[in-house]
Amino acid sequence: MKQFSFILFLFLLSCTRPSFAQTNKLVWYTNLMEAQEKSKATNKPIFGFFTGSDWCGWCRKLQNEVFSKTAFIKWAQQKVILLELDFPRQKQLPPELAQQNNNLQRAFQVAGFPTVWIFFMAKDDTSANKFNISPLGSLGYPRGAQAGKEEVKFLEEANLILAKNKSK
Repeated sequence: MKQFSFILFLFLLSCTRPSFAQTNKLVWYTNLMEAQEKSKATNKPIFGFFTGSDWCGWCRKLQNEVFSKTAFIKWAQQKVILLELDFPRQKQLPPELAQQNNNLQRAFQVAGFPTVWIFFMAKDDTSANKFNISPLGSLGYPRGAQAGKEEVKFLEEANLILAKNKSK
């Protein structure tokens, strides 16, 4: 009977873990219109992460050393709507997603990866389905940060962008 109770306890414990883990998960949109709707509903800017997911070492480094950290996760959940704009080389994106990402790359004049742009977007002309992008600022990998504390420098820079634009 003790063995059954222990197995039942482990089972119940494993069932409760995902709900705890989900509170520390980030929601990354890939569709700009979905991110824009969420941004409008919450009045949070969009955090557009331009990445080469399957080839960009600095992009992976930014994800591992900043985006996976608890401080960034909490910050992102409170302050921004996350949008991943991927430019893979090994896999092919659906044509409409590739077109969306290319259009945003041109609009923000992104020349290197990783690049992050924080911005708001508003509908400019409902009949033509045109949008007006209001860029707040851009970020990259936090160079010169103390090893193991990259998220601290990144968040300081991100908060400066948000604070500067809040005062406008």
